[in-house]
Amino acid sequence: MYPDLSYFFHDLLGTSPDNGLSILKTFGVFLILAFLASAYVLNLELKRKEKEGLLSSSVEKEKIGFPATWQEMATNALFGFILGFKLPYIFQHFQEFRPDPASVILSGKGTWLWGLIAAVGFGYYKYWDSKKRALDKPLLKEIKVMPHDRIGDITILAAISGIIGARLFSIIESEANIKAFIQDPLDQLLSGSGLAIYGGLIVAFIAVYMYVKRKGMKPIHVMDAVAPSLIVGYGVGRMGCQFSGDGDWGIVNHSATPDWWFFPDWAWSYTYPHNVLNDGVPIDGCTWDYCRQLAEGVYPTPLYEVFFSLVIFGILWAMRKRFKIAGMLFFLYVLLNGVERFFIEKIRTNPDISLFGMEATQAEYVAGLLIITGIVGMGYLVYRNRHAT
Repeated sequence: MYPDLSYFFHDLLGTSPDNGLSILKTFGVFLILAFLASAYVLNLELKRKEKEGLLSSSVEKEKIGFPATWQEMATNALFGFILGFKLPYIFQHFQEFRPDPASVILSGKGTWLWGLIAAVGFGYYKYWDSKKRALDKPLLKEIKVMPHDRIGDITILAAISGIIGARLFSIIESEANIKAFIQDPLDQLLSGSGLAIYGGLIVAFIAVYMYVKRKGMKPIHVMDAVAPSLIVGYGVGRMGCQFSGDGDWGIVNHSATPDWWFFPDWAWSYTYPHNVLNDGVPIDGCTWDYCRQLAEGVYPTPLYEVFFSLVIFGILWAMRKRFKIAGMLFFLYVLLNGVERFFIEKIRTNPDISLFGMEATQAEYVAGLLIITGIVGMGYLVYRNRHAT
């Protein structure tokens, strides 16, 4: 396992682990790659739909030669404050920062003096720069913006809202997390650990849907374009879970490797040595920061989800031009994603939640709703299309 990139380069080049590269956590790197992969696929699909005439440009006004507003200066000042507040503290306490960057970044630890100095500097620079560029007669220039030109905004919005949603859903994932939140809400909200993927998908979908609608794009066509990109991002994200050993593994697998199994044995049962949680028993002779592995082999469920994500992506990619009813591809994605997650939960370790007399994990409840939503959505679209012709 590679809890951070120092362990990856140890295997690749033989360098010592737990060095400066350890601030780059493997899961975080794959999370970034997941958003980039999603953005790439979404860009391809938006351009295709633009060529087919399903999505068109919108007109926006660009300000040229206007002085900076107080909101712009305040935003710059806030950004400067965060940099000044955090960076000097990180340099001075690097050994505290190195093993768990999120615990420092998301905490109240920092240097107030440098934060205030940087805030004033960044705020003033915005004022000075806009004044230098100001025109005697500022103007508003109309520009055409194509849907694929908004990929950057959509990706950033999805990333921020997705992480917030994943953190919020992780809090209600178990009774223990709920109790911990009641005892210390701020600590739980700002904690760098624990993300529920479905919470991220749901909140990001709502945020992006509202953005798309506000920008005049047809949501139903964007939803179809988003479907393949979502499953690609999901698969890449699960690679991060597998390579870092972040606890998304399955239950203990006592079964012997079957004769028909042609994959490596570790794909059947794995102990996740050097996992990022430092969970399990000590590894003999290891003196690094991450020196534990599970006492018994478990199902490497993130690996299975990577495989099924590729299968679902292949199906969606093959069907994306064949469906003639807008929205069908998106609801097919919802259905297949729900089916995949529902059955993978049967061999995962997530805690059960009692609801309406049923015992199931949070992911199973959500997956069940996705399956129903997918079936109902596809059925409704077919029904509406038949009665419209």
